[in-house]
Amino acid sequence: MSLLISNDDGVYAPGLKALVEALKEVDNVTVVAPDRNHSGASNALTLENPLRIQTLENEFVAVSGTPTDCVHLALNELCQLPPKMVVSGINAGANMGDDVLYSGTVAAAMEGRFLGLPAMAVSLVGKLHYQSAAQYAQILVEKLLLNPLPQDQVLNVNVPDLPFEKIKGVKVTRLGKRHQAEMIETGIDPRGRDIFWVGPPGKIADAGEGTDFHAIEHGYVSITPLKVDLTATEQLDNLINWLNI
Repeated sequence: MSLLISNDDGVYAPGLKALVEALKEVDNVTVVAPDRNHSGASNALTLENPLRIQTLENEFVAVSGTPTDCVHLALNELCQLPPKMVVSGINAGANMGDDVLYSGTVAAAMEGRFLGLPAMAVSLVGKLHYQSAAQYAQILVEKLLLNPLPQDQVLNVNVPDLPFEKIKGVKVTRLGKRHQAEMIETGIDPRGRDIFWVGPPGKIADAGEGTDFHAIEHGYVSITPLKVDLTATEQLDNLINWLNI
């Protein structure tokens, strides 16, 4: 039995290394991660090509696929015994608000949840203090193993890019919201062909108290429980009535 660790920044990412070193203090770890950066892959599965794996010198398994591929392959084929939980990260950059819809980091954790395991996604809101995020990941994993939460949720954890001692604590939050993403940027490649760059995320629209954005801005770790079931349950009766009009 071990902890399954994956990410979306790739098997060589510094955040992954920091997470592994911290969680080795908790339990055995198995690492199955993409062989390259797959940021923004969301829940994509590779269906048109076979997946290939390579076991590196550090025993990390690199997969020629998406974060979801990695967890799916690990749980269905590579792991001889079911892991205790899936931990994804540490992502280089925030996964807050609307970002979670596109995040490969969150998607890897969700795939673990789909396959019946407790799951957590961890992101650093920056690219410097990975050790801070790793320490909080260790604390939270230890707590989850001792006192499990219902498995119908994924914990989305964002950590301020600060030294550990300067982080004020932990806040349980809801997702904030962003404005519409920035416009597509266009250009011409050296061969004279049109190219298009997806613009950066939109500016923050809802960072009120209680949101993940608000917690990070004030120096707290944000923990948001995410539902896997996307059904708008409160709208079912309204939709039935609408159909009957």
